[in-house]
Amino acid sequence: MRTAKIVAAAVLMTTVLYGCSQKSEAQAPPPPAVTVAVPLVRAVQDWDEFTGRFEATQSVEVRARVGGYVSGVHFRDGDYVRRGQLLFTLDPRPAQAALASARAQLAQAQAQISLAQSELTRSETLLASQAVSQAEVDTRRANLMTARAAIASANANVRARQLDLEFTRVTAPISGRVSDRRVDAGNLVGGGSSAADVLTTVVSSAPIHFVFDGSEAVLLKYQRQARNGAAPIQVRLQDEADFTRSGSLDFTDNAVDTASGVIRLRAVIPNADGFLKPGMFGQARLAGAGTYNAMLVPDAAIATDQARRIVYVVAADGSVAPKAVQLGPLVDGLRVIRSGLAPTDRVIINGVQRIQAPGMKVKAANGQIRAVATPQAAPMTTTAPASSATFANSLSSGD
Repeated sequence: MRTAKIVAAAVLMTTVLYGCSQKSEAQAPPPPAVTVAVPLVRAVQDWDEFTGRFEATQSVEVRARVGGYVSGVHFRDGDYVRRGQLLFTLDPRPAQAALASARAQLAQAQAQISLAQSELTRSETLLASQAVSQAEVDTRRANLMTARAAIASANANVRARQLDLEFTRVTAPISGRVSDRRVDAGNLVGGGSSAADVLTTVVSSAPIHFVFDGSEAVLLKYQRQARNGAAPIQVRLQDEADFTRSGSLDFTDNAVDTASGVIRLRAVIPNADGFLKPGMFGQARLAGAGTYNAMLVPDAAIATDQARRIVYVVAADGSVAPKAVQLGPLVDGLRVIRSGLAPTDRVIINGVQRIQAPGMKVKAANGQIRAVATPQAAPMTTTAPASSATFANSLSSGD
């Protein structure tokens, strides 16, 4: 009897375990569905980005070379003026009077030299007949030399007074855009020194400089590349989406600032329409080395494994394996993979969040990686903001 009960219990437990096994097998989830694609291989070019400010290639504070009363203003505020164009006139009458006085002094000196010449000639004639002494002849000769020096001084004084008269006409020292007038007609202004009154300012408009700072790290990178020819640069304004303005680097400062670790650089940008104004902010990007073939994947395909960046690739049997990769910059919305990935790897581009552990099986559907269309002829990469420097002189001179 007891043996029969034991057999019945064993049969019951076997039935229960079998039912549970069937239920567990029925509830096993299917492999997660993911989308895979091989990396997109394209020719790209690296760009380093900078923030800077536009500066005029020439900027002049207009001051009078002589003091006096302002008698006329001959421009409209904000006009484009050409070099030599009349801007202000000062009352010329004091300068005219000083010039007349200088000319009178010159005439007096000319009369003195005529008298000294006649006296010397007469004394030399009398010396031949021993009617005068040699000392008197020497005195007459010295008087003639003094008269000649007086003539030279009088001529210099006349030229100086002529300049003073010319300086009553204040002209534009350069071609460019003039600011507003700082003084009106009737005001007395000082002149002739750096402390003189500023009448207005003139800044050149075309071309224009774009000045920015670059870090020592990227400076070293560009120095080691040492390309020949001018380094191209593209600039956009703060309200522009595309880099539509092009120029080239023309200057790198001669030392790195030890306090900040940056170096000052400058580019020349054409500005024929005068739209760019000194003081404007802009965003610039400087072309790195020549184009190269790069593998690109979507940013969404990149995962983090502690300190590493990884992508998941799917083998032929559907198993998933992580691959550590070195990332590059963005280009056309895709991330450049510098190393760690093969061109034939099937990268999971959609469904990365479904991967729970390496080695698991997935159901892979083939997809395609597409770049976002850009107006440029060739794709270009943009580095992270931390990389912010470049080198100009070595790029333009090849030294």
